[in-house]
Amino acid sequence: MKKIGEAALALVLCLPAFSGPAVAHHSFAMFDQTKITKLKNVTVVRFEWTNPHVFVVVQSGGTTYTLEGSSPAQLKRTGWKFNMLQAGERIDVAFNPLRSGKPGGSLKLVTLSDGRKLEAG
Repeated sequence: MKKIGEAALALVLCLPAFSGPAVAHHSFAMFDQTKITKLKNVTVVRFEWTNPHVFVVVQSGGTTYTLEGSSPAQLKRTGWKFNMLQAGERIDVAFNPLRSGKPGGSLKLVTLSDGRKLEAG
């Protein structure tokens, strides 16, 4: 009986180690998923191919937008590459805006200057 109690205690103590990654992932409630904002001919400022989410920072009319995409693994499956976007490149973007009204959102689609469309979310 003592061994069962010790095993149960060890299991309870180990549970937080396995639940951490799930808790760390944030909700998408901060984005208004009922709206799509489209910006044409924006300039890529920065492209961050990082886990857990890829970020595309663009500038349009003096305003800088930080757009969050899916994970690198998910984007790679849809045709993205780590060097897909370069600073200074002109693209079109579509995204779910932030509910706060700040310039940014959840990236949904990028249209490259050659017309290729890349889904991002």
